[in-house]
Amino acid sequence: MQTRVIPPAEGAYQYPLLIKRLLMSGRRYEKTREIVYRDQLRYSYLTLGERIARLANVLTEAGVRAGDTVAVMDWDSHRYLECMFAVPMIGAVIHTINVRLSPEQILFTMNHADDKFVLVNSDFIGLYNGIAGHLKTVEKTLLLTDGPDKSADLPGLIGEYEQLLEAASPVYDFPDFDENSVATTFYTTGTTGNPKGVYFTHRQLVLHTLTEAAVVGSVDSTRLLGTNDVYMPITPMFHVHAWGIPYAATMMGIKQVYPGRYEPDMLVQLWQREKVTFSHCVPTILQMLLNCKAAADLDFKGWKIIIGGSALNRALYQAAKARGIQLTAAYGMSETCPLISCAHLNEELLDSGDDECITYRIKAGVPVPLVETAIVDTQGNFLPADGQTQGELVLRAPWLTMGYYREPQKGAELWQGGWLHTGDVATLDAMGVIDIRDRIKDVIKTGGEWVSSLELEDLISRHAAIREVAVVGIPDPQWGERPFALLVLHEGQALSAAELKEHLKPFVELGHINKWAIPSQIALVTEIPKTSVGKLDKKRIRVEILEWQAANSTFLSTL
Repeated sequence: MQTRVIPPAEGAYQYPLLIKRLLMSGRRYEKTREIVYRDQLRYSYLTLGERIARLANVLTEAGVRAGDTVAVMDWDSHRYLECMFAVPMIGAVIHTINVRLSPEQILFTMNHADDKFVLVNSDFIGLYNGIAGHLKTVEKTLLLTDGPDKSADLPGLIGEYEQLLEAASPVYDFPDFDENSVATTFYTTGTTGNPKGVYFTHRQLVLHTLTEAAVVGSVDSTRLLGTNDVYMPITPMFHVHAWGIPYAATMMGIKQVYPGRYEPDMLVQLWQREKVTFSHCVPTILQMLLNCKAAADLDFKGWKIIIGGSALNRALYQAAKARGIQLTAAYGMSETCPLISCAHLNEELLDSGDDECITYRIKAGVPVPLVETAIVDTQGNFLPADGQTQGELVLRAPWLTMGYYREPQKGAELWQGGWLHTGDVATLDAMGVIDIRDRIKDVIKTGGEWVSSLELEDLISRHAAIREVAVVGIPDPQWGERPFALLVLHEGQALSAAELKEHLKPFVELGHINKWAIPSQIALVTEIPKTSVGKLDKKRIRVEILEWQAANSTFLSTL
């Protein structure tokens, strides 16, 4: 194709898309608006800019150079927000460490990422010192603490965060550089092997931020976040940049509330005191919050929450709505920065009634601007978007990770055929709505039929006695696999496998599921295993169920 390319005028400024650009507008819109940290600290957007400059000076004077990797081990805090800007703005790469991984996995990620400088919260001193002797590239550490003790036994310690910032200049001339420079990295855990490093450039993060801000602020049926809202993340900042919202909130000049370590009662107190109107989290965290002591009898009217990471079922949606919370489903992955789609109700759906609207509010939603989607079969052939045909969801967007750090073969598998492969089974309909049916590895094959564990979890969760559910397939000599359900019941409730079968029979009669999908075994438990980011850990669940069966556990209920 012959296209026309006109060279820029002599002296024209070549504007790179850098994270520093996101910092400009917030101070213009609302320079006195606050950044709040728990019940300990609050300051204005003008101070935020000064603190980012001070941190940049501290890091530069400590020897951090463009291209170096700076790791952060902290809870969600104002410090984390400052690092998310200052580190990439000096040309370095911020490594957001998942502090909930095992020490061995954290050690692997730090060595794999070539971390040079580490900011360590005092809560993690013991953890850090336990692996410090095996770190290969770390040269210096910096202490983060909320308490009065500003000293610590950390190897290579240069000082305490606040003391160093206080002594540093509040002015820093952040340079221009290539917008394709890597800005962030973190590690995603799979079912096997070591965690994999994903990375994102300045250009990708800026485009993601602009699109995310447009979607949450402009689409009427999902309008969630505007300049007068108050934002509090309930998704860890080490996990895909807290879904990218801190960048968008800072660009928009929105009041931000950082809760530190997630403690349900503290979250509720912050919501009340700071008048929080917008958050995001995974379903299990929302359930924990709704069931905590501080939340008892509270009306959360006006709180808008994006649910991602795991499927949003109808029961949780309705339970939250009864407490005044408006839930909206969204979809993404670590590899996608993460936003791919968000629930959207068009005029046709808005006229269709509440039940149909709920159906579409809890689906993965419509792809956001600049995202392309398709579904493919196991041979990579494209399948029709008819709302019925299932295949693997594949993606294209300008902010998807270009591979896995130092793992070219796995990166090539991720991008087979020029599309990013999600590992999710989905359908697409004529409106473009993505309906995630299951993870490929979690689909249950029983008696020659495919059963979606997500759909089964949604239907089971509608039983009034059930607070939480996880369904997995376990080996069966006759049927290949059979669904097995782990259930957490509401306090004072009881349920048998036979009663669960009676609950599911109407859904079989209506054609939502086939009769083979009804679990023949259930386990009543007090807690369901979760991953480090609060998702259901189905790999661990399958292992534990098999161990329980081998031990002939007495609490298994069988039809």
